Amino acid sequence: MTIRVLIVEDDIRVAMLHADYVRRVPGFTVVGVAHNADNARTKVAELTPDLILLDNYLPGESGLLFLQDISVDAIMLTAVSDVPTVRAAFAAGALNYLVKPFDAEDLAERLNAYARYRAQLSSGDRNATQADIDRAVRLLHERDRRSTPKGQSAATARVVAEGLREYGRPASAAELAAQLGIARATAQRYLTALAQDGRVTMTLRYGTTGRPEHEYQWIESA
Repeated sequence: MTIRVLIVEDDIRVAMLHADYVRRVPGFTVVGVAHNADNARTKVAELTPDLILLDNYLPGESGLLFLQDISVDAIMLTAVSDVPTVRAAFAAGALNYLVKPFDAEDLAERLNAYARYRAQLSSGDRNATQADIDRAVRLLHERDRRSTPKGQSAATARVVAEGLREYGRPASAAELAAQLGIARATAQRYLTALAQDGRVTMTLRYGTTGRPEHEYQWIESA
């Protein structure tokens, strides 16, 4: 199912750029563009978008005030980055917050995460389990950070990250490598990157003999 996007941005050129970024992402379509809050309200009623990409600097009324007045999923796209505004945006219901300037890949990561979140919570009228809700929250933000340092494979990084998460307990590089069928050195390299990125904890494991080794554990809130 195609996700319908409304872009609310006062700068016409920036709005066109963001619309182009959205159109590059499979499964998303731009149904309209609004340049102020009043026009955005009209378009929300007429077009019933699934998602709004919302600037905060709007003529006449801020994006934050507009956000408080609607019941549509929204991601803030704004140059405003002071902590009170960021906190206020999330308190008002923003699902994500992307600071300008950003590139097409930055936005695509948020949009794809939103699509996975939406799919997780779009299973008819059944009640969501706590596991469903927890997974939806993880899906919404797990791609916010650039996941692979230069020279690393995004596919391998995903395999290592998911493997450690599913392992369910602290693991050494050797243990995870054996579990995933990859080289120990490869597992070590990607686990170290995940630790540097703050997505896993890294501690020392002391055995009865030999040198201590690092062990890694997935941080559930990462």
